[in-house]
Amino acid sequence: MRSFIIRRLLQILPVILAVVTINFVLIHLAPGDPAFILAGPEAPQEYLQEIRERLGLNKPLWEQYAIYMARAVKGDLGTSYRFKQPVATVIAGQVPATVLLTGTAFVVSVILGVGLGIISVQVKGGAFDRVSNALAVTLYSVPTFWIGLMLLLVFGVRLRWLPVQGMRSVAAGYTGWEATKDVARHLLLPAFTLTVVQIAEYMRLSRASMIEAMDKLYIRTARSKGLSERVVFYKHALRNALIPTVTVIGLRMGFLFTGAVLIETVFGWPGVGRLMNNAVFSRDYPLLLGILLVTAVMVCLANFTVDLSYAFIDPRIKYK
Repeated sequence: MRSFIIRRLLQILPVILAVVTINFVLIHLAPGDPAFILAGPEAPQEYLQEIRERLGLNKPLWEQYAIYMARAVKGDLGTSYRFKQPVATVIAGQVPATVLLTGTAFVVSVILGVGLGIISVQVKGGAFDRVSNALAVTLYSVPTFWIGLMLLLVFGVRLRWLPVQGMRSVAAGYTGWEATKDVARHLLLPAFTLTVVQIAEYMRLSRASMIEAMDKLYIRTARSKGLSERVVFYKHALRNALIPTVTVIGLRMGFLFTGAVLIETVFGWPGVGRLMNNAVFSRDYPLLLGILLVTAVMVCLANFTVDLSYAFIDPRIKYK
């Protein structure tokens, strides 16, 4: 196990390097000039050139890359063009809001999605199975942002039950328990939007995995030994069927700190996803590269955690 952990951690380094390199090249080759965004359309060429020199954008691409990597190795992700603050500080300021949103949706969707998938297998062919399966397919097929817009239109604009933008009512000046309730009201719509789509995904996946596992030979063997159907279902079938679901859950975990770009943008949620969207439009290269780097690191660590969890779920898996 120790050699496997060391080997997997070492494999993460070239992946991160490749991701940073590809992102750096693509971002700098994409259309758009940060100096033009910062100076405005009426700025003279001399001023634009001054900004490019100050930001180092006048240097060859390979030299910009070398400077960025030399700083990134030391933990310096640069300074945001827009916020005039260190990139790490800007990202860290948005992480709590993102974790609150994506973490809430993640926990609820995993519990309900896997639970509903297991129940639908137990009543396979029944009314609950047919209705839940049809609903899951529908929700999974509909774009997430469209669901968010419809919920916003109905409950925020038409009925005026819930706020439509932001994380809190700043002008109200709530404190203590009132402030907590205010954040919860703002959280409800975006979290529900993310949850319903992820529930559909986890339900479909866990249901399909369980149906496949129930047809395996070891399930027939367990039944032939006289084991109860409950033991066969939960101890033998469920543990093996969880591996595909855990893989997808692990990938979702990698994005907990980087947010949901579309949902945060639709609901004006002040998280990392919305921050990345703004960085794209403002051509804030350091901030965008920093967010993509954090995303890559979190996804790699999530995959590493999933790999380790396989042996605990399925005893047939051994690490050498």
